[in-house]
Amino acid sequence: MLDFRSDTVTRPDEAMREAAHDAEVGDDVYREDPTVNELEARAADVVETDAALYVPTGTMGNQIAARTHTERGQEALVECESHVYKWELGGFAQHAGLQTRPLDGDDRGVLAPEQVHDGYVEEDGHRPGTGLLCLENTHNSKGGTAIAPGAIAAAAEAAHEHGVPVHLDGARLFNAAAALDVPATDLVDPVDSVMFCLSKGLGAPVGSVLAGPESFIEDARRVRKLLGGGMRQAGVVAAPGLLALENRDRLHEDHANARRLAGGLAEYDALTVQEPETNIVLVETPDPAEAFVEALEGEGVLASPFGDRQVRFCTHLDVDGEAVDAAVDAVGRVV
Repeated sequence: MLDFRSDTVTRPDEAMREAAHDAEVGDDVYREDPTVNELEARAADVVETDAALYVPTGTMGNQIAARTHTERGQEALVECESHVYKWELGGFAQHAGLQTRPLDGDDRGVLAPEQVHDGYVEEDGHRPGTGLLCLENTHNSKGGTAIAPGAIAAAAEAAHEHGVPVHLDGARLFNAAAALDVPATDLVDPVDSVMFCLSKGLGAPVGSVLAGPESFIEDARRVRKLLGGGMRQAGVVAAPGLLALENRDRLHEDHANARRLAGGLAEYDALTVQEPETNIVLVETPDPAEAFVEALEGEGVLASPFGDRQVRFCTHLDVDGEAVDAAVDAVGRVV
């Protein structure tokens, strides 16, 4: 079965399994796990922040950031199709007591500075006040669009003019950096905190990283404990994460395979294919997406329904060019 549902389905390679087996461990809640400590230091170095925190999932990292940056009852400005708004179970409300104010970004998920200014609410006797701006890069729902450093910086600057901190949901941060051919630090420098996943395109079995200033990470560590993310001998899962960080340099291969997949699918007149910027290919189908995906599974290929008539394919390190070609042929049989 060829699995294009998500880049989260990647499996650890033998080197990662050996690293997990041989990892030095300790109790991370006591900060005594040397492998976790090494991962956090290395991750902070990669994005050039003061500190970093290893968390079980990207969703938890985003929720920790929201809780740490804000006071209960404040508003968070979010893009209306962002992951934190659509796919995290209303966590900003449940965990941080935040009211979300969704803003309609452009067709790539970019928020303009004017939208941030217009969405900002000053605290007074009747209104809660804006406490956070959350951006996303790459933007999942828009098809893995890579948002340029200038667009991130412009939105962040608008928020900072009002004294509002900015968190970047960078689950696929390094995909954006690879697509734009810029250092990841160019995308992180304008914001106050960033979360990035190790368990997507980088191939680790578990884990994400929340990075930012040292004082922010100290506060975030307490929130991680509150949310049940205080792990013990976590070195066995952090060790593959160290290797995953080195996979940043191969993400262009996934992007090339996504373009190869999109090109093949575009040959079928019945389909409308969005040109991919990174490793996500969105396809408009003539039939309901659920039926299309079910039929495709019968041909040995897994994909994800992403709307009433939209299907998402995601390339990753476990699918090569041969798998892409096989998927194109399978779609042809379904069509």
